[in-house]
Amino acid sequence: MTPEFICKVDAKGNVIQANKGFKPSSEIKMHMRVYEKREDVNAVVHAHPTFATSFAIAGIPLTQPIMPEAVIALGCVPIAEYGTPSTMEIPDHVEKYLPYYDAVLLESHGALTWSTDLLAAYHKMESVEFYAELLYKSRMLGGPKEFDKETVQKLYGIRRQMGLQGRHPADLCQNKDTDNCHNCGVNCSGSSNTKSDVSEELVASITKKVMAQLGL
Repeated sequence: MTPEFICKVDAKGNVIQANKGFKPSSEIKMHMRVYEKREDVNAVVHAHPTFATSFAIAGIPLTQPIMPEAVIALGCVPIAEYGTPSTMEIPDHVEKYLPYYDAVLLESHGALTWSTDLLAAYHKMESVEFYAELLYKSRMLGGPKEFDKETVQKLYGIRRQMGLQGRHPADLCQNKDTDNCHNCGVNCSGSSNTKSDVSEELVASITKKVMAQLGL
């Protein structure tokens, strides 16, 4: 894309300004629904990265806790049910995940991420694809070694100490007793004030790795 591709729209998706021959994506309804339901969000990114989209096509959510960066910065990535492109089906199916996550896979379609600004939303999409690629490759090697529940809780504690913005199972989990979230069965109380016995040195070390992964 180059600047002349950009279209300016209002809060309802109506075109305010656009160069001749250009119009918003047919998926703008999906973007506008995120803005409508998440006041903390200022940017939404939709893409079809190959590894993440492969998981979406296979119907496999990204929920396995296999690396600190994904557990801390990304959390779980569920799959929003399939919807016909350009219709209200996709935003309707995405909506129920918006209060609890900052990224979803779109069944048989692609991926959607959102955050406080454009760069953060873009980095989150990059993180989703990186997570999916590593999960795919580790499965080819016999299956990933997942973190145990205690390790996941320590990583959640680090996230809370870092004060990262967004929605995350470390703070709130809607999927208690289901298989769509690696926090379930651990501590799905919905409390964001859980204390964790985590050293400052460990927090600093993990923070450095997470920031490097996010390109910050």
